[in-house]
Amino acid sequence: MRLSYLVYFILSFSFAATIITGSTGCAQIGAISGGEKDTLAPKLLSADPKLRSTNFTGNKITFTFDEYIDELQDVQSNVLVSPLPKNNPEIRSKLKTITIKLKDTLLENTTYSINFGNVIKDVNEGNIFKDFTYVFSTGNTIDSLIVTGKVQMAETGKSDSTLIVLLYRNANDSSVQQIKPNYIANVKGDGSFNFTNLPAGNYNIYALKDGDGGKTYNAKTELFAFTGAPLTVSDSTAPVNLFAYAEEKTSKLPAATNTKPKTAAQKKLRYTLSAAGAKQDLKDSLTLDFNNPIKKFDSTKIILTDTNYVPVSGVFYVADSNKLKLITKWIEDFDYKLIIQNNAVTDITDSTLTKADTLRFKTKKVSDYGTVVFRFGNLDFNKHPVLQFVQQDIVKASFTLTQKEWRNKLFNPGEYEIRILYDANNNGIWDPGNYAKKMQPEQVIVLPKKITIRENWENESDINL
Repeated sequence: MRLSYLVYFILSFSFAATIITGSTGCAQIGAISGGEKDTLAPKLLSADPKLRSTNFTGNKITFTFDEYIDELQDVQSNVLVSPLPKNNPEIRSKLKTITIKLKDTLLENTTYSINFGNVIKDVNEGNIFKDFTYVFSTGNTIDSLIVTGKVQMAETGKSDSTLIVLLYRNANDSSVQQIKPNYIANVKGDGSFNFTNLPAGNYNIYALKDGDGGKTYNAKTELFAFTGAPLTVSDSTAPVNLFAYAEEKTSKLPAATNTKPKTAAQKKLRYTLSAAGAKQDLKDSLTLDFNNPIKKFDSTKIILTDTNYVPVSGVFYVADSNKLKLITKWIEDFDYKLIIQNNAVTDITDSTLTKADTLRFKTKKVSDYGTVVFRFGNLDFNKHPVLQFVQQDIVKASFTLTQKEWRNKLFNPGEYEIRILYDANNNGIWDPGNYAKKMQPEQVIVLPKKITIRENWENESDINL
């Protein structure tokens, strides 16, 4: 055999081996390595019946694409059929086709839509054919009206894409608690949603975090939103804003308890100091945190002094469960001593401290804080606005606003999210809604950018809502 034929034979065999693999001789579809990466989503070549068909009477729909389609994942959750069927259709992919078999008797003169969300992907690279919607009608025309809007979390002003929006046609107020809706839309990452191909009419619209998959509002711990009045859908329907809330907080399971009896050391009354390892905040109380609930305490046996043991005047004490708070007007950058006698505090087991103690701590300087100045525009004082400073979704500080300029000279440095709570009942905290009473939740406005407060610095901001 000549050398040139031998080289040709080896190259040909190598090329074939990249396409056909398998130890048993069965052919498998494979990708030829090399070349540019495929970044294109599958392309729809045909639909049978065709897109936007009218007078639809069948129960089978077939789509053909230009490349192999990956197995469809979590179809029942991600593919939305509107109006909502009683029985979910069977949807399968095979090679370059997707087949739908409808299991419901279709309504007369009704426009249907099937939205695939992000479930259609190619095999090789997982490129998504996004939000493909197949529309058909059992009547002579395709309905074309739309409803758009946005869902916000009422307490935080943020979005939650795990919510769904429910649309009921010609329904009563209790329908959302008893039956499934006519239409469903997913909430996108920015909180927006949209319904398409709707007929004109009156609708009730809700948002729901559907914990049990029942598509109904059946638990006060579920996130939920509603509008104050039915929605009339026409060619001029305005966008809908929904504010979601949970009427009741989800109850946390009690932590596992240690059933072993406490040792003698564990039974002893002990405490920790809030200022331990850090300087005492000039704005806050000094807190003694005990390991057992407090039964009683004697304030004459808990003495705050300076370094020369001279008692400090104007000191008040407040006991709350297992905490004892010491309240006074602190002197900045000052050294204090706290003298605690062993019988100053008695817990619910009638135990006292094993020994007396003298604690030493120092207060912060004014220069350790930042000065904050906010000047507000478009603030509605009739709605009782409350300024909230938030870190990691926890409200660290809140202040009632009564005028356009707000100033604080002693603010802890850090990065904060700023919210404005419109406190309808003027109780200083956010309150959820109540669907039974048709009471909307209190609303919160979130500033788009966080604010960084620096120590020993006047941090000024103009805020226009």
